[in-house]
This record gives sequence, structure tokens and C-alpha cells, in this order.
Amino acid sequence: MKKHQIWTQTVMDTTDPNIVFNERGESDYYTNFIERIVPEWKFGKNRLDELMKFASKVSEEGKNKDFDCIIGLSGGLDSSYCVYITTQIMGLRPLIYHVDAGWNTEQAVSNIEKLVTKLNLELYTDVINWNEMKDLQRAFFQAQIAEQDGPQDIAFFSSLYKFARENRVKYVFTGANYSIECCREPEEWGAYPGIDKTLILDIHKKFGKRKLSTFPIVDIFIYKVYYKYFGGMKVFHPLNYVSYIKKDAERLLSEKFGWEPFQHKHHESRFTRFIEDFWLPKKFGFDKRKAHFSSLILTGQLTRDEALQRISKPELDEQMQLNEKTYIAQKLDFLENELNNLFHGTNKTYKDYKSKRRLIGLGISFMRNFGLEKKLFR
Repeated sequence: MKKHQIWTQTVMDTTDPNIVFNERGESDYYTNFIERIVPEWKFGKNRLDELMKFASKVSEEGKNKDFDCIIGLSGGLDSSYCVYITTQIMGLRPLIYHVDAGWNTEQAVSNIEKLVTKLNLELYTDVINWNEMKDLQRAFFQAQIAEQDGPQDIAFFSSLYKFARENRVKYVFTGANYSIECCREPEEWGAYPGIDKTLILDIHKKFGKRKLSTFPIVDIFIYKVYYKYFGGMKVFHPLNYVSYIKKDAERLLSEKFGWEPFQHKHHESRFTRFIEDFWLPKKFGFDKRKAHFSSLILTGQLTRDEALQRISKPELDEQMQLNEKTYIAQKLDFLENELNNLFHGTNKTYKDYKSKRRLIGLGISFMRNFGLEKKLFR
């Protein structure tokens, strides 16, 4: 068994089984950040000329069209600030795209409405068929893997990319960024690298009960290769070209739009909030906040002591965790003892099912070798 060790710079530790430390106690997350991310990103400073040059290109190509680009908006901080930068700094006319997978908090819905209304933007909402969504989520629970948020992510990104492709939208803007996401969650923590249709369908074949007739599934090689190189789609991350400080962005959105901040990352989804605060730490033994806080420490937005204090207790108190557990069980049509049995069942990984992980790994290695991917993948 690997001796428990915690990274001296931040709070990543050996609950990531493949983490590597050097003699100074620095992990490969840190060295990757310093050597690969910072030289290009530069903390988003002095990149405004690059951003505005790209904005001019998008605007020119968007002439005589209803909108210049499309933005997937969840109501969370990253996507909301992406909308602000795109419209108020870049001067573009985006179509706002929201995917309702059945788990929005009232706060997320309110944030979306405030941004769309006050910026006078067009909103398109894709409501996922709930019976199909529920069936796939039940299947993932029964598969006993850590990727419980998989069905939501699959729906969000597949729907967005599919819509963009079908409507010939060239530019897809997202809130992905280095400032608060430079330390990527390891695969063992349920961060499977991309939408793997083979894995999804194998899990659903084994545990699903309903045909996924309308549920959107766009495989990683379709959106990473076919859409990009044959369809001309460009996925752009505006937040990497500005100085993006979490607290400042929250304050700005609050003052200008009445936008309300969340207690923690991903809390715009009631399901994700439960999975990350209860299911994963208690069933699998890891806490995704370690990666979230490590990113903030690396980028100078949080101290290590502050992070250690936060992770010493869950975001949701014990009673709220139990209430949310009951709510999740009822909404997914599990008897509470059924969900308890799954919780106490034998943990599995994607390796217990069919997948194209080896091919995805080769693709990631290729991209990192040629400088096309900066984040560290496991």
C-alpha cells in the first residue's frame, strides 16, 4: 500500500493513487502547472490583444447571422462569467444554450434568467427526456463506478455539440479555464476523460431498462476529431485570456446582474452537489474539493491553511446530506434501502466494462506530446 502523502504546495494527496512527488514534496500536478500551463496562459495577463483579435474574426464571420457563437450556460460561475466576457468585453452576440437534465437548483435557474434578461440574449433550452435520463443514472449507480456524474455531463456536452453541428455554428464558447481548474481531478476520482459511447452503452445494456431513443450521446472522437477537423467547429475558452479571479468575478456578476454565488463549485446541480459531498467521499474515499482548492492555491486565490480548514468538514451538514439522499432516491425511483445497498456494495471502475479508454489515452498522449493539451491527465 502506498504511504499516505500530501503535496506540500496544496492539498492533493495519495488518494490519487498515481500522484508522483519529487524530493521537495512537489507533485507532478505542480510541475505540470509550472512547466506546461503557465508559459502559455500567463495567468490570463496581457492577453487582451489576442482575445480581441479573435473576437474581430468571430464577429466578421458572424455578419448576417442571428448570432456569432454559442455558449453553454449552467448558471454556475464559469459559464456565467464566460457570458459576461463574451458579450461585454469581446462585444459578441452569442446564443445562450442551456441543457435541463432535471437537477437544476432554483438558484441556477434564477442566475440564468437574470443574465439572459439583463443582457437581452436569446436562450435555447434543451430539456432532456426525464425517463431516459433517470434510466441511465440508475444504470450508473448499479454499475458501482465513481463516474456518477457521467450521465449529466454526457447530456450537457453532447446536446451542445450536436446542436452546434446541426445548426452549423462554428464557434462554441465554454467556461473551461486554467484559473480555477488547472489541477484536473484524476480519473480514479470519477473524472473519466471524455464521452466514451462504448462505455456508456455497455453500462446501459447491463443495467438499463429503457431504450435511449432521444438521449444525446456524442462520442469523444466525434467532437474532438470529426466535428473539429472535418466540420470546422472551434471550441474556445475566453476565460484563459483574462485575469479570472473567482471572488472578483462573483462580486462583479452579483453587482451587475443580481447573480448569486454558490457555496462551492458544481453546486448549481443538486445531483452533483450530493455526489461530490456525500457519495464519493463516503463510498469511494476521495474528495474532489482537494483538486478544486489546489487549483485556487496554485493561482494565488486561496491559502493552503484555508483549504485544509474547508476540507476538514463537508459542505453540506449531516442532516442536509440525509435529506438529499432521500430526495435523490425518490426522484430516481429507488427505495431508500435499494440506494443504501448500492452505497454499501462493491466498488467497481470503468475497467469492469467495455470502453475505448486505451484509444482515448493514445489520443491524449498525442495531444500532450504536440502541446495541444496542457492539463495533466491520468
